[in-house]
Amino acid sequence: MKKELLLKSYIGISAAYLLIILLGQEQIAWFLKPFLLPFLLLAVYFSGNFPSKKFLLIALAFSWIGDIILLFADQHELFFIVGLIAFLISHIVYILLFNKQLKYKNRKNKAIFWIGVTCIIVYLFTMISILLPSLGDLTIPVFVYALVISTMLLFALKGFLNWEEPGNWYILIGAIAFISSDSILAFNKFYAPIVLSSFLIMITYLIAQYLIVVGILKLNKKK
Repeated sequence: MKKELLLKSYIGISAAYLLIILLGQEQIAWFLKPFLLPFLLLAVYFSGNFPSKKFLLIALAFSWIGDIILLFADQHELFFIVGLIAFLISHIVYILLFNKQLKYKNRKNKAIFWIGVTCIIVYLFTMISILLPSLGDLTIPVFVYALVISTMLLFALKGFLNWEEPGNWYILIGAIAFISSDSILAFNKFYAPIVLSSFLIMITYLIAQYLIVVGILKLNKKK
């Protein structure tokens, strides 16, 4: 019961947060942002034990730390870099989490896997080639980050072809939404301003975290 209530509360406070952004109340949104992910953290904490639970909690915790640090990114470039590192760790833990969930029993159409791999590679090289001229000293950190999030999506794709429905769909769509959020943030910061960037970054991010959490919980639901 606690888990369901916390998940619904996350949806509610996230919707309120996004509305506040649309209304242009950036200062209120700034103060509200640190209170979003704790609802997911607590929902996972109050869920029953399952093998990958610690990984999920750690991934969410580092995402939450990244959320807080990036609130100060406008004040100094160092905050952006440290926030990037926090999310980098979060993505690495998600990779470990997805790998731990893999059982390699029911691999579906291999053609889908290789089409997905091709799309991920095209995405990675397209994003880097577009951003490269304006990255400067951040070229290597951004490239490493892009490589890691692409790997995270790859493991989500592998999981999609092995995991049971509907959990596999939740996680794959969540991973795609996560990459979309990071991509919008990167393009807005390094390439060109995007209209409603704050809203677009956060709606994809909040959806991503929710879908991944719910997907993992569904995969580990006791029958």
